Amino acid sequence: MASAIRSSVCPHDCPSTCALEVEVIDGTRIGAVRGAAANSYTDGVVCAKVARYAERIHHAGRVTRPLLRTGPKGSSQFREIGWDEALDRVAGAFTEAAARHGAEAVWPYYFAGTMGLVQRDGINRLRHVMRYSRQHTSICSMVCEAGWMAGAGRFTGPDPREMAQSDLIVMWGGNPVNTQVNVMTHIAKARKARGAKLIVVDPYRTGTAQAADMHLALRPGTDGALACAVMHVAFRDGHADRAYMAQYADAPDALEAHLASRGPAWASAITGLDVDQIEAFARQYCTTERAYIRAGYGFSRMRNGAANLHAVTCLPTVTGKWKHPGAGAFWNNRGIYHWNKTLIEGLDARDMSVRVMDMSRIGAVLTGDRRELGDGPQVHALLIQNVNPVTVAPNSNTVRRGFLRQDLFTCVHEQFMTETALMADIVLPATMFMEHDDLYQAGGHSHIQIGPKLIEPPGECRSNHEVLQGLAQRLGAQHAGFDMTAMEVIDATLRASGWPDAQTVLAQRWVDAQPSFADSHFLNGFGHPDGKFHLAADWSRIGPNHQGMPSLPDHFAIIDESTPDRPFRLVAAPARQFLNTSFTETATSRQREGRPTALLHPQDAARLGVVDGAKLYLGNAQGEVIVHAKLFDGLQPGVVVVESVWPHAAFEGGIGINALTSDDPAPPLGGAVFHDTAVWVRAMAAELPIAAE
Repeated sequence: MASAIRSSVCPHDCPSTCALEVEVIDGTRIGAVRGAAANSYTDGVVCAKVARYAERIHHAGRVTRPLLRTGPKGSSQFREIGWDEALDRVAGAFTEAAARHGAEAVWPYYFAGTMGLVQRDGINRLRHVMRYSRQHTSICSMVCEAGWMAGAGRFTGPDPREMAQSDLIVMWGGNPVNTQVNVMTHIAKARKARGAKLIVVDPYRTGTAQAADMHLALRPGTDGALACAVMHVAFRDGHADRAYMAQYADAPDALEAHLASRGPAWASAITGLDVDQIEAFARQYCTTERAYIRAGYGFSRMRNGAANLHAVTCLPTVTGKWKHPGAGAFWNNRGIYHWNKTLIEGLDARDMSVRVMDMSRIGAVLTGDRRELGDGPQVHALLIQNVNPVTVAPNSNTVRRGFLRQDLFTCVHEQFMTETALMADIVLPATMFMEHDDLYQAGGHSHIQIGPKLIEPPGECRSNHEVLQGLAQRLGAQHAGFDMTAMEVIDATLRASGWPDAQTVLAQRWVDAQPSFADSHFLNGFGHPDGKFHLAADWSRIGPNHQGMPSLPDHFAIIDESTPDRPFRLVAAPARQFLNTSFTETATSRQREGRPTALLHPQDAARLGVVDGAKLYLGNAQGEVIVHAKLFDGLQPGVVVVESVWPHAAFEGGIGINALTSDDPAPPLGGAVFHDTAVWVRAMAAELPIAAE
C-alpha cells in the first residue's frame, strides 16, 4: 500500500483556513490529516473534526448519483437518474419559471459549505448572466462587517500571529476552542513566553473561558455597555491616550463627555456583572500596553451587534494600543487580497437593478413576504449549493413551510441527504474539497492558498464548477468563466489580482498577504476618507436601516429582552464537534456531542423543578423545541445555552433550535441574530408507566 503526503487547504466555514498535509493512500483514499507545520499560522495544528476527515469523505452515506424525488417533499422517496436527465430537468424548470414569471423568479442560493472562491462563488456567474435574483449574503458576518467598518473603515488589523507577542489577549464574543483552534495556539505561545493573560468575554463558560485567567459572563447583548465602562475607566483614571486620539480619532472630547455617566455601576446594572469585576477588567486592560482584542462573531449576532462591535473596537483607540506590537484589535483580514473576481462571479454581467433578497430571510422570501420580494415575482425555482437552509436558517418553521410549496422547484447540490436535500425535486451529488481544485483566502490570517484535487470522487459526484458549466450550456449562458477549468479560473484570477500564478502558488504552498506593520496597525491612517478612526459612527454610510442607532458607543437597547412570559435569553452557540450542520453526519462527532442539550443555571433548575438530564420545552411565539437539561453554573440565571446546529431530526418532535431564532435583520445592513432570542423554559412532565390491567 503506497502512501504520499500532499498539500491541501481546509475549506470549511472557519476563519482559520488551515494549511493541511494529507496522507493519500494508493492515490484513491485519504488517511491522516494534519496541520501544516511550515505554515506560520496553522503551525501544525488542526481541529479534531478535520483530523478525522477520512470518516467524512469516505462516508457510506454520501450522495453519489443524481436523484429525482418520487414522493412527497421531505419523504426520502427518490430514484436515481442520469446526469443528462437531471441537468435537463433543472434547466427546463428554470427556463419555465423565467418564461412564466420573469428571470427574478429563479433564485440561486448559496453560502459557505466551502470557502473556496471558485466553487463557492461561481454560482453568482450564472445568476448575473441569467439575471436571476441576487442574494444579500447576510447570514454569517454582515453584522460584524457593519460594526468594524463603522470605526476602522477597512477590513484588516494587527497580524493575528502577533498574539504571541501580547501580554494580554481579550477574546471577546468567540470560543476558539470550539471554532478556531489555531487562535489558542498563538495564545499559548504568548502565555508560555511572556506570561500573557487571557480574558474571555462571553455569556457562558465555554472551553475557551474555562482556560482563561478571567471570564466575564455577561448577559447576552450587553457587550456595548461593558466596553463603555472600560472606556469610562480609561478616561477617569488617566489611561486615555489623548495624543493618539488627537491624531487618529474623530471625536475624543464628545466621547469623553458621553461616557461620563456610563461607568462600571451603570454597566453592572445592564450586564449583570459585579462592579468589582468590571473595574478589574478595565484596570488590567488599560494598564497593559500590549493588549490584543480578538473579536469573535458570536457577540455580533444580536440586533445591537454592529453597535456592540463598534464599541469594542473603540477600546484600543481610546487607549492608543493600535500603535504597539501585539496590540490593537482584529476581526477579519478579508480586505487585504484585492481580488478581481470577474471570471469567478461574472461581475461584468452583473446588473444592480436586479432584485436582491436577504438569504437570512429565506423563510419570508418563500412564503411571499413583500418586504423581501418587493414588486417582483414570487420565487418559483431554487438552485442551492454549499448550504442547508432548512436547518440553519432562522425561523425554521417558516422556512420549512416555504420549501413545502408545491409550486416551488428546488435543486440541491449536496454531499449528503441533508434536511434541505430531502425537500428537493432534484438532488445532485457534490464533490468534497480533496476531489476538486479551488482557491482560498484566509479571514483569520493572511495566506492565499490553492487546494488541488487529490483523489477522484466517489460514484458520479461533480464539483460546483462542473454543475454550473452543465447548466450554463443548457440555459445558453455565455461567459468566459464557463469555458475554463477550475484551475484555469484560479490561475487567471490570481494573475488579474496581482498575485503569482497558480503554478507558483502551488509550488510554494501559500502566499503571505499580510500588510506592513504600519498598515495593519493603521499608523498610515484608518480606512475612512479623513484617515481617522470614527468614535462617532456614521451608520447612514454603512447601511440603510440606521435609524435610532447610537453614533457614540452605548448600550443599544433593541435586543429581544426577557419578559415575564419569556424570562430566558437563549444563546444558540456552535458545538465543538460540528461546523454548522457539517459533520453532523459523522458518527464520531455525533457520539461526542451526545444529544441536543440546554445548559441551565442550577438556580433556574431549582425554581422550575428540573433535575439534570430532564426534558425541557423551550419556546416562544415561533414554536417550541424539546431538549435535555444540563445543570451548569457557568452562566447567569436567566440565560440558557443550546450548542448546535443539530439537524431537526435529532430533536424529539423533529423541530430544531432555529425554530426559535428570529429572522429579523440586524441594523444597519441586515444579518442574522441567532443569539438574540427570548424564550420560556418549562419542565416536561415525567411520563408515568401505565399499570397493567
